[in-house]
Amino acid sequence: MKTLLNTAYWPNLHYFYYVLNSEAVSIEQFENFQRQSFRNRTQLLTANGALDLSIPVKKKATKELSKDIEITYAENWHIKHWRAIVSAYKNSPYFEHFESEIEILYTEKHEFLISFNTLQLQCVLKILKTQKAISLTSIYEKESSDLLDLREKIHPKLNFKEDAIVAKQLSNPYYQTFENKFEFRPNLSILDLLFNKGLETLDYLRAK
Repeated sequence: MKTLLNTAYWPNLHYFYYVLNSEAVSIEQFENFQRQSFRNRTQLLTANGALDLSIPVKKKATKELSKDIEITYAENWHIKHWRAIVSAYKNSPYFEHFESEIEILYTEKHEFLISFNTLQLQCVLKILKTQKAISLTSIYEKESSDLLDLREKIHPKLNFKEDAIVAKQLSNPYYQTFENKFEFRPNLSILDLLFNKGLETLDYLRAK
């Protein structure tokens, strides 16, 4: 199976399920960029509950292609995001194992959102010691005949449970850092599963 996905900031488990269970992944870069989507937004679980983190991007025109979206650092968001990640997961079982590999992505300024997001994808795959063919689209196709097209299927306004393939699997509880304060929160950022389950992330997301 080859899958077509949008770019995403520290993708959620719904997204990453398909990354890990696909032969190859193609990232759409010629779509019109959609704000208030997972393209520049992720969700963590903190001591105060779920926290959305969004990367601020430069606005140049009403319609812009995803490949042209530039990140702005006027707000020093990268420092705030890394601090939020540390605060949320410093006491998780595997934070120290992967901290340096994640932190380095916040020590440099990245010009384009899609490039930054692709680096995150590659980083997680490296940590999981998993090779996967990741490519960017060369043209925009409204419909794809040879790829599993999920470009409109993974969105903050859609419930992952509507996807029958993953609904039961991603509802299966795993240890979360603040489980003594909150009920299990499914389908968070891949960082939540990675820091809490380590290499068992593969077993959790592997197609049953």
